[in-house]
Amino acid sequence: MKKSDFRYDLPQELIAQQPLPERSAARMLVVGPDAPPYADRQVRDLPDYLRPGDLLVFNDTRVIPARLHGAKESGGRVEVMIDRLLGGHEVIAQVRASKSPKAGGRIVLDEGTAIEVLGREGEFYRLRFDTAEPLEELLQRAGRLPLPPYIEREAEDADRERYQTLFARHSGAVAAPTAGLHFDAPLLEALRARGVEFGHVTLHVGAGTFQPMRAESVHEHVMHAEWLNVGAELCAQVAKIRAAGGRVIAVGTTVVRALETAMRDGVLKPFAGETRIFIFPGQRVRSIDALLTNFHLPESTLLMLVSAFAGRERILAAYAHAVRERYRFFSYGDAMLLFPPAAPVPPVGAPSGAMDGSRNGIAPEGAPTTGGSR
Repeated sequence: MKKSDFRYDLPQELIAQQPLPERSAARMLVVGPDAPPYADRQVRDLPDYLRPGDLLVFNDTRVIPARLHGAKESGGRVEVMIDRLLGGHEVIAQVRASKSPKAGGRIVLDEGTAIEVLGREGEFYRLRFDTAEPLEELLQRAGRLPLPPYIEREAEDADRERYQTLFARHSGAVAAPTAGLHFDAPLLEALRARGVEFGHVTLHVGAGTFQPMRAESVHEHVMHAEWLNVGAELCAQVAKIRAAGGRVIAVGTTVVRALETAMRDGVLKPFAGETRIFIFPGQRVRSIDALLTNFHLPESTLLMLVSAFAGRERILAAYAHAVRERYRFFSYGDAMLLFPPAAPVPPVGAPSGAMDGSRNGIAPEGAPTTGGSR
């Protein structure tokens, strides 16, 4: 399996550069078990596709202002992009400079704080901030929000609010779990009124999420590490929902990575620590029944993840539909609601078979297909 198997054509103008005025006004492409046809809806229509007793699982990570600027002792300019907080004043970070910094060297931020370079860890650096000020307070004061590289503008004050989910609680991410950005107070209230339950995991999205795959063979890719926590409360909640016949719907691929990491012997169990899980076609996604997710970059590991869940050919066909219908792509873009296919997801290049899809949702009676509400 090659990364080029996950290539698609995307016009540059479809990459969203700004969020919509209303979070839940984003469009939602519904890919049901027997799709196509598709349903072109809005995220605020999500309650139409859920049942009382279903469970939505959100990622409650909070994005930190992880981009910092300064200079080396030689005077050369440096950009520091924090990847992971290690506790205290140490971090793992990317350092962009004309020449790579050496262990023992120092970086002085523009606001005056010194950083010691402790050493290199692969493509990243281990750094220590020389300050008594709590690190998160320093970042809030001196850091900038790390918008993805495909958003071709500087972060604005409004992004500090719009690039966070409403349920962001635990600081540590350098990128937002973007499917969660679509949820506003009216939508959450409508879901509660529908009888849908909410659960949370924490996965701190790292800077590695923006790194392209370098290996052509999918099997040779080395996944970046991210820290996560799946708590006992969520595990009990999932068990209760399953026992009552409800469905588990992941809000975003980060939730899928967290839940799949915590699945052991077919059972969701508490887990806290780092994961390097890499989910691609040929692997079975066992922890969820549906997935709300944004559109992902060509040849990306996240596109491979959604293809493992819903089928590569189905995903690429749905993406082609989204391009034709002028959906907005990536972090500030529109969403997809994915259900597994009524037939099993075959390996890339293999013929299809059949499997039971009885637990999966379908479009509500009377819902429009292509050309419906946007």
